[in-house]
Amino acid sequence: MPAYAVGHIRNVVMGPALVEYLERIDETLEPFGGHYVIHGGSPEVKEGDWRGDLIVIAFPDREHANAWYASSAYQAIKKLRSDNSQGEILLLDGVDAGHKATDVLIHAGE
Repeated sequence: MPAYAVGHIRNVVMGPALVEYLERIDETLEPFGGHYVIHGGSPEVKEGDWRGDLIVIAFPDREHANAWYASSAYQAIKKLRSDNSQGEILLLDGVDAGHKATDVLIHAGE
């Protein structure tokens, strides 16, 4: 099942360090089958208040996502982002194409 690295990034200070991060991150994704699904952009906010950028990177599964995040290549550049922005980074499992909203009720009692 695919997994996703999701970043909600705010208060970005664009400068040399963040440019270096952007120039180097793609090479960290490649060995783990990671690719961008969403990378910033201007959302059309329908409900609520949204500030910041959303980044979604797809991986073949959670094992690959965790291996990417823990990799020495990513750890070497992580501070270039975290020192120049605020936000949250999440790793999440995806669902298959047949998933229904009520499927979450199966695990609700666990």
